[in-house]
Amino acid sequence: MPVETIIDTSSENADSDSPSLTESGFFWRENNGVKVLVCRALDAAGFANGFSTRLGGVSPFPDGDLNLAGFDDDTSENIHENRRRFLAVFGGEFQLATAWQVHGDTIKSVRSIDDVRNSEERADALVSDLENLMIGVKTADCVPVLIGDAKTRAFAAVHAGWRGTVSSIAIKAVRELTRNFRSDPNDLICAIGPAACGRNYEIGEDVIDAFAENFTGSEKYFSPTREGHALVDLHLANRDQLLDCGVKFDNIYTAPLCTMERPDLFFSYRLEKQKYGKTGRLLSVIGRQ
Repeated sequence: MPVETIIDTSSENADSDSPSLTESGFFWRENNGVKVLVCRALDAAGFANGFSTRLGGVSPFPDGDLNLAGFDDDTSENIHENRRRFLAVFGGEFQLATAWQVHGDTIKSVRSIDDVRNSEERADALVSDLENLMIGVKTADCVPVLIGDAKTRAFAAVHAGWRGTVSSIAIKAVRELTRNFRSDPNDLICAIGPAACGRNYEIGEDVIDAFAENFTGSEKYFSPTREGHALVDLHLANRDQLLDCGVKFDNIYTAPLCTMERPDLFFSYRLEKQKYGKTGRLLSVIGRQ
């Protein structure tokens, strides 16, 4: 059986002002060496959910890592075994639906078994209300957002890199839940998972300009570093987007973990791609039985 643990590793290698893991509304769930970060509020509302780590797998990244995507850099046997181990943490008999992510703003609606089987559809968020189904998004520094509606039982998984954030993909996912699943934003519970944080994620002028073109007051998300560059806080930007579309402040939970600060726990494209020529992929999932 999966084991719940509340050991707080969030403050290591981070600012002392960072809130603890338990204060932020998360806990660890472990099974046979696989460690998954869970949002307690979503769990309490009946949604199986989790943000994967790199622990407990079979991939050589460099050794024994839980790589959950990226078939060009790993074998299909490794990835499928890693996914089996990952889903076993949640118990039950879940199918997994994903999409071919392209850093866009398309939302994939998973309504049938054919939708589940089609992982080649281009999209960066998925929505569903099917039972015994996990929908998931792949990340390795980008922001994952999981959303559950405690009343209608619909749910969403969102991949929000800087391009997706600029395109307001989190808002569009909420609108999809509202339009096609009768969700009220007031009833939504949202978990923003580990990603490259505002202490480390440096971007260039193209990103600064893209934010300025799309958001009033976008300077709040940037901390200047050098000429034409700044650190960007995508966690904060996505939280604000959820607030803007009507989600309650108290229903948004942000994990105080940075993928760039914790390479022992997470894959980081920015740290590992240049060093090793490849990196693994994390998977953030939500579903219900």
